[in-house]
Amino acid sequence: MLNLFNFLKKEKVWDFQGGIHPPEMKTQSNGTPLSELPLPDRFVIPLKQHIGHEGEICVAPGDKVLRGQPLTFGTGRMLPVHAPTSGVIDAIGQHMTAHPSGLSELCIFMTPDGEDRWVPLDPLPDYRQHPRADIVQRIHDAGVAGLGGAGFPTATKLKGGLRGVKTLIINAAECEPYITADDRLMQDYAAEVLEGSRILGWVLQAERVLIGIEDNKPEAIAALKQALGSERDLQIRVIPTKYPSGGAKQLTRILTGKEVPHGGRSTDIGVLMQNVGTAWAVKRAIINGEPITERVVTLTGEAIAQPRNVWSRLGTPISHLLHQVGFTPAPRQMVIMGGPLMGFTLPSLDVPVVKITNCILAPSASEMGNNDEEQSCIRCSACADACPAKLLPQQLYWFSQGGDHDKARAHHIDDCIECGACAYVCPSNIPLVQYYRQEKAELRAIDLEAKRTLEAKARFEARQARLEREKQAREARHEEAKQRVARTDNGELAAAKARVNARPAAQPDEATLEAQREARHAQARLRQAEAQAETQPVTRQTTDPRKAAVEAAIARAKAKKAAQPEAETVQPAAEVTPDVPAETDPRKAAVQAAIARAKAKKAAQADNAEASTQAVTDSAADAPAETDPRKAAVQAAIARAKAKKAAQADNAEASTQAVTDGTADAPAETDPRKAAVQAAIARAKAKKAAQAQHAEPATPATDSAPEPSQAEQEADAASRDAAALATAAHFAVEKAEQAQEQANNANAEPEQAPELNQPDDARKAAIAAAIARAKARKAQSSTTLED
Repeated sequence: MLNLFNFLKKEKVWDFQGGIHPPEMKTQSNGTPLSELPLPDRFVIPLKQHIGHEGEICVAPGDKVLRGQPLTFGTGRMLPVHAPTSGVIDAIGQHMTAHPSGLSELCIFMTPDGEDRWVPLDPLPDYRQHPRADIVQRIHDAGVAGLGGAGFPTATKLKGGLRGVKTLIINAAECEPYITADDRLMQDYAAEVLEGSRILGWVLQAERVLIGIEDNKPEAIAALKQALGSERDLQIRVIPTKYPSGGAKQLTRILTGKEVPHGGRSTDIGVLMQNVGTAWAVKRAIINGEPITERVVTLTGEAIAQPRNVWSRLGTPISHLLHQVGFTPAPRQMVIMGGPLMGFTLPSLDVPVVKITNCILAPSASEMGNNDEEQSCIRCSACADACPAKLLPQQLYWFSQGGDHDKARAHHIDDCIECGACAYVCPSNIPLVQYYRQEKAELRAIDLEAKRTLEAKARFEARQARLEREKQAREARHEEAKQRVARTDNGELAAAKARVNARPAAQPDEATLEAQREARHAQARLRQAEAQAETQPVTRQTTDPRKAAVEAAIARAKAKKAAQPEAETVQPAAEVTPDVPAETDPRKAAVQAAIARAKAKKAAQADNAEASTQAVTDSAADAPAETDPRKAAVQAAIARAKAKKAAQADNAEASTQAVTDGTADAPAETDPRKAAVQAAIARAKAKKAAQAQHAEPATPATDSAPEPSQAEQEADAASRDAAALATAAHFAVEKAEQAQEQANNANAEPEQAPELNQPDDARKAAIAAAIARAKARKAQSSTTLED
């Protein structure tokens, strides 16, 4: 009794709300075994035959390929496609594919060679000895996708259910009218279907594997039970025939009694579903090592002479399949890919077979019923009663037609499985499924745009945050650099700022400019005086070159003093005059020292001059009282020259001592002693010449006295000769004075004025000048007395 209760509990099935019972029309094609068809002349292989992105091409035109060779590769939802047979790649380009829009997609064009040779295969019969992840990867590499019509990548679906899946459901319901591909596959390849189901159950580690099949397929049920034998690892569940019991949510409800939540997945309740065809493809991929290159396709409809199920290679044009089964098109003939409720009309018969192609329906006009026009909704609620997803099709129709996307989403339009039950029972012939599909497409576009907007906003915010971080980092670096400079080079920075701030004040003021102009004028006067001294006699010179030199030196010193900033000119007093207190101006101290030296030299000269005068007086006392007037004139001229030279020497020495700042160690360009020696030599030569010209034996005046008139003539001649000699001596003296003046000018700057350490020649010149002046006065007085 207990065993009977457990058996009844295991076999229990549930029902779902809604559903319809349209004419099945399956007997047209399910009575004929599967058959092979000749290969077409050309294959058109779309790169995208599943849900997800297309893979990347790994072949090129002109390549020779074998059956099962990958034409694309990828990861995740990027499933590869494989060559359906051996042949040559002709081209890669756009071609119309199996889609209601009739748009073109990228396809690979291939010409078969008729040999149908396989690539080397790698079968794995002992798959249980390998990691489950390797088995999932093999399924992915084989390009297996859901063959029930959805086309979801099987490997991706298995990865999502590796944890938490307790029940694996193999969908063998095939509830839609006309389609018998799964029915015929189970009848002819039941063992392979069961083996594929075992592989899927082992990968998922499912606690139980349920095979749900409708009771309108007795031959398939018998074949499965026979292949299963006494094994209890798989459970065959026979369910009542009702459309759409093959829906994922509906079959889950029938077999487990559980509801998939709105917006959720079956894995949320521990259930995963795979199609019968998918189980067969998994077995071929693992046990045989074959990638998916063909599938079972139902060719049915009253427009086909021989309805049946055939093995169709992927990429075969639909026109080739219909031609092989005796397709006779009628006027305005339509060809539907899929069933009459969920299929769509093909835009052209040149579209190829893809992985989700399970049926090609070519109905006659009578089969499709009357093609009445769409009318207004009468609110009969028949669509709501037939909806297996517990939706409100009438409300969704209004929201979809009116573009009210928010309300359509709020009424769970995404839960619509597009089974077509609502449109089938609608008395107004409203194509409700078409409106739902359009609304879903618009919602997907809105979601995609919102996703892109969020991504763009995230990128913008990330960029703004990055820029802000970079800005803060730069500011931190700048602040750190400022602090480092302030710490390590505070003095230099302050000095630089002071220099920048002092730039406007660095311009010379009016006093400095005036001093510089005076210096330039004094220099010009000096050059003029020197030029006159070289070309003009003394009587015609307007400016004394010695005074001009002194004035120029003084002007330059003043200009330099005015141009120097006080902070740069002031030096510690101890460096200039160690004996002067620190609060004394070093320049004043230097001037006082120079004046002291000048006074000392002048006192020494006065002593020497007095001694020399005394000696000359003593020697002159012994001379005869009579003096030759010519000699007296010559002596007078010499005395005047010497006196003038002495005065120049005194003035030059005083001016030099006044402008010098104590730098007496600099070398002089012209030695004043040499100039004095040259002047003495010139005077000696002049004196010798005068004596040689006029030297005669001394005779008594009474013996050789000429007549008065003749004496006067001779006196006049002597006077003229004496004047000439005096002029020559004067020129010689002036030449010496110019040499000395050049020395004074060269040494007029305070920094370059040398200190005369040996002023003996200057003192001698002063003494000689004093003696000459005394002799001249004496001679003039004697001449006056004689006259």
